Amino acid sequence: MSTQKQAEEAMVSNNDTGHEEKEVSNDESGFSLKSVLWHGGSVYDAWFSCSSNQVAQVLLTLPYSFSQMGMLSGIILQIFYGFLGSWTAYLISVLYVEYRSRKEKENVSFKNHVIQWFEVLDGLLGPAWKAVGLAFNCTFLMFGSVIQLIACASNIYYIDDKFDKRTWTYIFGACCATTVFIPSFHNYRMWSFLGLGMTTYTAWYMTVASLVHGQVEGVVHSGPTKAVLYFTGATNILYTFGGHAVTVEIMHAMWKPKKFKCIYLLATLYVFTLTLPSAAATYWAFGDQLLTHSNAFSLLPRTPWRDAAVILMLIHQFITFGFACTPLYFVWEKVIGMHDTKSILLRALSRLPVVIPIWFFAIIFPFFGPINSAVGALLVSFTVYIIPALAHMLTYRSASARQNAAEKPPFFIPSWTAMYALNAFIVVWVLVVGFGLGGWASMSNFIKQVDTFGLFAKCYQCPPPTPAKHH
Repeated sequence: MSTQKQAEEAMVSNNDTGHEEKEVSNDESGFSLKSVLWHGGSVYDAWFSCSSNQVAQVLLTLPYSFSQMGMLSGIILQIFYGFLGSWTAYLISVLYVEYRSRKEKENVSFKNHVIQWFEVLDGLLGPAWKAVGLAFNCTFLMFGSVIQLIACASNIYYIDDKFDKRTWTYIFGACCATTVFIPSFHNYRMWSFLGLGMTTYTAWYMTVASLVHGQVEGVVHSGPTKAVLYFTGATNILYTFGGHAVTVEIMHAMWKPKKFKCIYLLATLYVFTLTLPSAAATYWAFGDQLLTHSNAFSLLPRTPWRDAAVILMLIHQFITFGFACTPLYFVWEKVIGMHDTKSILLRALSRLPVVIPIWFFAIIFPFFGPINSAVGALLVSFTVYIIPALAHMLTYRSASARQNAAEKPPFFIPSWTAMYALNAFIVVWVLVVGFGLGGWASMSNFIKQVDTFGLFAKCYQCPPPTPAKHH
C-alpha cells in the first residue's frame, strides 16, 4: 500500500473508531433505540441524506420546466446535469480526503469540529478561495432555506386557503425554526429515511394520477417557444441536482468518509426514477397548461391521495430546511465560539439569529418559481459546478501534487490530462449556459415577477374610485 493510501486509511478510520466507541459505551449489547433512530454515519445514512436532500419542491416544478423546454430537452438535460452534478460531488469528496489527509499528517485534531467546504478550500488553496466558497455556499443555503418556507405556504394553500400564503409563511417559519435543536447531520438518520419516502410517494402519485387522469381536451405540447422560457426551465433543472453545499458536512458525518465517492451518483440514479416519470407524465397529461401553473398540485384533481402528497411534501420541506440551515448553523457557531459547546439548548439559542433573517426574507418574497430559477443560475452554477471543478484543477496543477495525491483519477479517466479537460469543459459549459444564458432568463423572469407583485400591491392599497355624482 502506498504512503498516500496509508495516510488516507488512517484519516478515515479516525471517524470510524470514535463513533464505534461511542456506540459501545452507550449500550453494552451494541443496540439501542437512540442509536438506531438518532446516530447515523453509515454509507446508507449518507445515501438517504443525499437522495432526500437532492429533490424537494423542485419535484413539483419540473413539469413546468418541461412545458418551457419540451419533453425531449427536459429529459436530456435532467440526465446531463444529473451526471455532471455527480461528477462534481465526486470532486468535492476527493478534495475533502486530500485536505483531511494533509491535516492528519500535521497531527491536527477535528474532535468536536465539523469540517466544511470553505475550510477545505482554505486548507488547499488559501484564504481567497475560503472567502469565495463561504460567500457562495452561505448565500445559496440561505436562499435555499427561504425557498423551502415559500414552498410550504404555496403547497398548504391547495388544501387549506383560510389563510393567505404570507400567514402560512409565518406559521411554517416558526415550525422550521425548531431545526435549531438538531445538532448535526449525524442526527438526521430517521429524518432522511422519512424524507425520501415522502418524495417517493409524491413522485409516483404525480405519475399515476396524471396517467389515470389522461390528457386534457385539446392538449398542446408547443415547447420550446421562447429562449427566455427555455433557459429558465434549464436553470430549474440545473438547480435540481444542486445539493453540493452540504456534501462535505454529510461526508464528515460518515464513520468512513472515503466510501462517499459513489454515493452521490447512486443517489442521483434513484432520483431519476422519481423526477423523470413524474415530470414526463404530468407534462403529457396537461401540456401547455403548465406554463401558467408552475406547481403541479394546482392541475391535479383534489383527492385524498393528492392531499396526502401535499402533507408529506410539507413535512419533507421541514427536513430540507434543516439540511440547508445546518451548515449555516455551523458557520455561525464557529464565528461566535459556540461550535464545540455540548449543551444542545445553548447551541439552539445561539442558532436563532440564523433562522430569523431567513424567515424575514421568505415573508418579503412570497413567490417561489422566479427565486428558484435565479438561485439556480447565479448561485448553483458556481457552488455546484464551477468552484469544485476549478478547485480540483488548481489543487493538482503541480506535478508533485499529482504524484502525492490522496486520490488518483478514477479508472474510467485515462490520465490527469483527461481529468483536466473534463473539468475545463464543465467550467466553460456552466459559465456560458448556466450562469450566462440561464442568468439572463432567470433575472428577466424575476424582475417581471417583482414588477407584477408591486403593481398588484399598489392596486390592492388604492381606495375604490369615488362614484360619479349625477345631477
